[in-house]
Amino acid sequence: MPHPKLGNLAPAFTLLDQTGNKVSLKDFRNHNVILYFYPRAMTPGCTVQACSLRDAQQELADVDAVALGVSPDPVAKLQKFIEKQNLNFTLLSDEDHAIADKYGCWGMKKFMGREFMGLLRTTFIIGKDGKLKHIIDKVNTKTHHDTVLTWLRENP
Repeated sequence: MPHPKLGNLAPAFTLLDQTGNKVSLKDFRNHNVILYFYPRAMTPGCTVQACSLRDAQQELADVDAVALGVSPDPVAKLQKFIEKQNLNFTLLSDEDHAIADKYGCWGMKKFMGREFMGLLRTTFIIGKDGKLKHIIDKVNTKTHHDTVLTWLRENP
């Protein structure tokens, strides 16, 4: 499935967060949202990406942005990830990858010579009006936070 179109309303969703509470995209209207899809909690690349967003929380707040991480991990694993890495933002469980499908982030991957269906690391920047403003589909986990912040500062 392709990514949703820039300029359109971002596809709505409600998922469970790391504590089992329902969280909806509409809960974040009037804020910029960094909706990032990552393959698996507590793996090296995903940890680097999450910790960089954790460390950039004040800078994100300065541009009125909140981060939401989405993965196919179960709620309990998300809570362990938050505790282990002292994360300070919401992680969402998309175990059946229905939301990843809606956002065009579930597809064929290649790793160590084998092909399989999985989550494609992708970030969506959603404006305060709920519209999709920017898509980053070539994510560098080490510089992800800088890429997001630069875009938000240049496109207020």
